[in-house]
Amino acid sequence: MKLPATASGLAFLFSAALAPLAHAESLGEFEYRSSCIQCHGEAGKGDGPVAAYLTQTPADLSLLAINNRGNFPVQRIYDVIEGTADIGAHGRDMPLWGVRYRERAAVIEGFYANIQFDASRDTDGYVRARILSVIEYLSTLQNN
Repeated sequence: MKLPATASGLAFLFSAALAPLAHAESLGEFEYRSSCIQCHGEAGKGDGPVAAYLTQTPADLSLLAINNRGNFPVQRIYDVIEGTADIGAHGRDMPLWGVRYRERAAVIEGFYANIQFDASRDTDGYVRARILSVIEYLSTLQNN
């Protein structure tokens, strides 16, 4: 059945309007784009727009598994993002995201105080969920 010109035009406009919704961003991708992309770049190669201004070149996050003999090092990545990893004498330009996520949980708790929301009861869970979501997204950036 052929649609009348006006109906096909409306169908085209409707599909064009929904096109941006075709790719729903995961929490991990959102976190990466809002917190990591500036230094690590779109594909995680360490070539973000801020990278040139850092004292150390950001890690190429697309090589995490390759550099770990084919195994994606979840615990090591978690420790680096959270801020507890011993990264040696070189220091780090990377923020301590565990600290930042804990600060966000405190802000959330204050914002929702009037409706009895207690983020402090599960601050560690909040931090863990944010970090694990980033790690899950990083796993999609791996070169095979």
